[in-house]
Amino acid sequence: MKPKIHPSYAEAVVHCACGNRWDTRATKADLHVDICSACHPFFTGQQRIVDTAGRVERFTKRLEKSAAVQAKTK
Repeated sequence: MKPKIHPSYAEAVVHCACGNRWDTRATKADLHVDICSACHPFFTGQQRIVDTAGRVERFTKRLEKSAAVQAKTK
């Protein structure tokens, strides 16, 4: 490895938008993130769907129609 080209790592505090914080090491001393493992739906098991202009309902209707058509053809 070449000397003096790598960044120095120091103690850092990571702050999430949900209020969670933890200590780690990084190149910056203070980090802010929008989502973390304490509030991410994959880790919490809670699914949050943000519906804009009824897109979720239209998708579910299309899915139901295609399932009905497939059931008729079988």
